[in-house]
Amino acid sequence: MIVSPIVTISTRKYGKYLTMSIGIAFQTAGFIGASFAIRIWQLYLTQGLLVGFGIGFLYIPSTAILSQWFKRRRSLANGISSAGSGVGGACFAWATEAMIQRLSIPWALRTTGVIVFIANSVATAFLRDRNRLIKPPQLAFDWKLLRRYDVQLLLLWAFVSMLGYITLLFSLSDFALSIGLSQSQATNVVGLLNVGTAIGRPVIGIWSDAHSRIHVAAYLTLICGLSCFAFWIPATTYGLTIFFALFSGAILGVFWVVSRVHFRYLLVKLSFEQTIGPVCVEVAGLKELPSLLSISWMIIVLPTTCMSMVICTLPQR
Repeated sequence: MIVSPIVTISTRKYGKYLTMSIGIAFQTAGFIGASFAIRIWQLYLTQGLLVGFGIGFLYIPSTAILSQWFKRRRSLANGISSAGSGVGGACFAWATEAMIQRLSIPWALRTTGVIVFIANSVATAFLRDRNRLIKPPQLAFDWKLLRRYDVQLLLLWAFVSMLGYITLLFSLSDFALSIGLSQSQATNVVGLLNVGTAIGRPVIGIWSDAHSRIHVAAYLTLICGLSCFAFWIPATTYGLTIFFALFSGAILGVFWVVSRVHFRYLLVKLSFEQTIGPVCVEVAGLKELPSLLSISWMIIVLPTTCMSMVICTLPQR
C-alpha cells in the first residue's frame, strides 16, 4: 500500500488500464519468481515486494470505481463485489493445499501466478469508471483533507482497526496448529473464514444502506473485538475454532468489507472496499474519494507491517 501515491498519480496521468496492467505484471512475476526462490531474501523480493506492489497497482485504482455507479445501494454493491474475495479465498485455500500436496510448492506458486494473470486481465478489461463526469482531482496526498476533524477520526479508526485485523488474519492458521489441529484442519479454518466473508459482506452492505454506514462500521468493529474475547481466546477445539472463523470472517473485514484473504504459504489478498469506500464517500464526498483513499492506504502501512512482524516473533501458545 505504500505505492498508493505513485498509483494515484499514474491513474490520473495514464489511466487505470495501464496502471493496472503494471500491477498484473508485478503480481504474476512475483508468484512465478517466488517459485524459483532458494533463499529467504528472494521470497522477500518476489512474493513480498513484487506481489505486494502488484496488489497495490491493481487494487488502489479499482477501489473507487464501484462507488461511482451507485448511490442508494452503494454499500450493498460493494458488499457483493467484495464477497468475491471470500469465494476466491475459500477456493484458493483448499486448492492451494491440494496443489502443494500433489504438485509441490513451486508449481503451486506458478499455477497461482497463471490464474491471477488471467483473472485480473479479464476483470481489468471490463472495468469502466465515471471520471469524465465526476472529475476527481486524484491527488496523491491532499493535505487539505488532513485538516478536517472527520477525516482525522476516520484515519484513526483505520489505523487502530488494522492493528487487530492483521493480528487475526495472519495468525488464525498458526493458532489452529498451535492447539493441536492438523495442517488440513488449519486449511479448513482459513477456508471457512473466507466462506464467512462471502456470506457476511452482502448482508453488511444491506445493513449499511439501511442505516448509517459510519454507525454500522463502529458496531461491527466492536462486535468483532468482543468476539475475540468470547470465542477465540477460549478456543481449544476444532469446532469452536471453526465457529469463530465463520463468525469473524463475516465481520472481520469491516474496514475493508476493504482487505481479506489469507491462505497459508501462498497468497495474501486485501479487500477494504465494502466499508472504506462508502464511508470515505460519506466523509469527503465522491469527488474527493480517490484522494482520501490514497491517504487511507498510506495510514495503514505502519500498523499492517508492524503487526505482521510482531506476530512472527510471538511464541506459540
